[in-house]
Parts: sequence; structure tokens; C-alpha cells
Amino acid sequence: MTKIGILSLGCPRNLVDSEKILGRLLKKGCRIVDIKDADVAIVNTCAFIEDAKKESIDAILDLVELKKQGAIKKIIVAGCLPERYKNELPPHFKEVDAFIGRQELGREGLDVYRLSPKHYAYVKISEGCRHTCSYCVIPRIKGRLKSRRQEDIIKEIRLLDSQKVSEINIIGQDITSYGLDIYRKPYLHILLKSLLKNIRNIRWLRLLYLHPENINNTLIDLLAQDNRICKYVDLPVQHINPRILKAMNRGVSRDKILNTLKLLRERIPGVAIRTSLIVGFPGETEKEFRELIDFVKEQRFERLGVFRYSREEGTKAYNFKRQVSEKIKQRRFDEIMRLQQDIAAEFNNGFLGTTREVLIDEKEEDGCYQGRLSIDAPEVDGSVFVKSGKRIKEGDFVKVKITDTYEYDLVGTQINASVGAPFMAPERSERV
Repeated sequence: MTKIGILSLGCPRNLVDSEKILGRLLKKGCRIVDIKDADVAIVNTCAFIEDAKKESIDAILDLVELKKQGAIKKIIVAGCLPERYKNELPPHFKEVDAFIGRQELGREGLDVYRLSPKHYAYVKISEGCRHTCSYCVIPRIKGRLKSRRQEDIIKEIRLLDSQKVSEINIIGQDITSYGLDIYRKPYLHILLKSLLKNIRNIRWLRLLYLHPENINNTLIDLLAQDNRICKYVDLPVQHINPRILKAMNRGVSRDKILNTLKLLRERIPGVAIRTSLIVGFPGETEKEFRELIDFVKEQRFERLGVFRYSREEGTKAYNFKRQVSEKIKQRRFDEIMRLQQDIAAEFNNGFLGTTREVLIDEKEEDGCYQGRLSIDAPEVDGSVFVKSGKRIKEGDFVKVKITDTYEYDLVGTQINASVGAPFMAPERSERV
């Protein structure tokens, strides 16, 4: 029996692909083991930005060294890196036995080997992207938008529901575009309504990666009305300056972004918004960066991620003039992160003394557990460290009184075995 190990790099979308690779191999009679104990080692790579490419190459080199030592017999490099560099990689990595890009990786079927914890799962509803942002290589690597059929998604989630999964994270490069290719209209809200009718045990549905262009009133109303959908909106805006948004080819204006944020705040009580920004885009002036800083100060996002612009060959922005130096990118990155740290700390202070519902992710030590609020996506956002005199299992929802706060994390004590109220963010007036 061939022993297979896998190293999955990059985003949750890659993790889903890795789970399906292992599921098919398991069905063929292979045994899944830790990568250090494997006969065949697979690394599912990411090649989105420079840092991801370096991580992928380092992982390949580590496996090559293990093969030279006789610890593993074969190496398979899969995913984004060989898809993007299918001709360049083989001459440099002669020890690799196979390179497999996206065409060879099937996406359908329910045969998966779960790599995420048993109590939560990622469900990918689409692949690729219909947008052509000037800085992004995703359409080149993953292709244009390809939505899964609604019935296939429902079948997968019903299976997870029968396994008593607590949380489902709906993912895709842009899930607000879901269905435009096969149903010829925005279909996310229709899919969500169908999913809500088909689940019994799943308590949290989380939506990841919503493009601001396609946020509509119907979707906002659904987010506001059903407490099983986390009041967590992951809305990457990337920038707020009109010239840069146009150069990025984001397909959305400054006014559209501001209006969307306003609608989300007004119509979804207690909503928590996560966004991502890019600093150091070609030609970004100090004045345009100050505009971005002012935007962050004004919006006071509950969750925020920042990327230093990565100049990627094959993108339109690669050839843009006035490329920003790495030193300036780093300075701008540091400034926004310092600002956001203060905003996040102030936001967390609003939880002090309140009681919240927490999903337990893992046991830290006797009497201490790590969990999350519904506004915290797994492996991305903050944690709640819970003290309890009772035994708690992974996937349990518990009622926790918040007793201490940090910049990004909370500390609390379980007060009884019943769950607390659904998440409601502290009033914004407490944080502005």
C-alpha cells in the first residue's frame, strides 16, 4: 500500500483541492500519512505573489533533500506553481517526479480526505475569476469563473451537516459572481436560501471573498435576516483612491465602495467587516497613500489585512511605470498596520464584561481552550482564550464572559453550558 503525504500551501481554496486529491488517492487504495513518513510526497503550491512562490520553492527543496536522504521515494508538485511555470520548473527540479497543474486536478465529487478540523469545513463554490485586476495572476492560473452546480454544492453541505460540522466557510475567488457563468444572473443569495433549508446541525455559515461590485440589496437583506449566516463580510477593496482603483482595473468606484460600506453598516445590525488593502501599487503617491490612511481611520474596519504590492510577470501592472521601491512599500505597510492595531485594540475593548457565543477550536491545556467569535474566520482572525472548569469538545458552542482583551485576541471564562446570544458588535460610537 503506497503511503501518501501532502503539504498544502496558500489559501483555503488550495486546502480544498488538497482534500480532494487525497480523497481520490484514498479511494484508489493509498494510505494517507504524515509527509515525513510518506513514500510519495505531494506539495500543493501557491504562486499568487512573490512570498508565496518563495514558500513553495523552499518546500520543494526540502522535499528534494528528503528524497536524497532516502526518506521519501517520489515527489509530486501540484497546483498553482506548476500551472504558472509549467515549462520553467522541470529543468531546475530534476528530482521531482511529476508536475501537475490545475487541468489535471478534478474539482467535482464528494470523495475528500479532510485536512481541516472535524468541526469546520471549507466548501468551494466556484473556481477562477471573471475580473481582470491589473495586479492579479489568478485568471491566468485558475482561468475564468467556473461555478459549481447548485445541486452539487447542496449535496456536499448536506453530507457535512450529517457529520455534525459546526461551521461551513463558503469560499471562491469571488463568490458574489457565483452563478453568472451557468445561471446567467447573480445566484449567491439563491444558493444560500437553498442551503439554509437543507441544514440542521450547522450553526455558522461564513462567506469569504465578496467583491464590492456585486453586493446587492437582496444579499444584504439575507445577511441581516438569518443568524446562521455570520455577520462577517469579507470585502477586499484594495484601495480607495479613484485613480489607483482605475489603474487596478477593479471595476468599482470610490463612491460605490463607500456606499456599499454604508449600506452594510446601516442594514446589518452588528456587522463586522474585513477588508484587504494593497500599498505601493505602481505610481501610488504619498498623497494617495494618505488618502488610504484617512479611509482606514474613517471606516475603522473590525478586521483588516494589508499586502505590499507584488510585481508579477504576466499581469498588466508588471509593465506600469513608476514602480514603488520596497523600502517605501514596507514603510507604508508598517504605518497602516500600526494604525489598525490601535483600531483593533479599541474594538476589542468594547467586548470587555460582555457575554458572547464562542466556537471552541482546540484544547490548549487543562482548563484552557482556544475558540472564536463568529466574526473570526479560522486561521485568519483573532481568538478567544477560554477558561473553564468543565470539559469542552472541539466544535462546542459555549457562553463566555470576556474578562480581558488584547489587540487581536480576547480572554474569557465559560459561565455555563448553554450558548450565548449571536454576535453583535459593540456600538460604533464606542470606537470612534
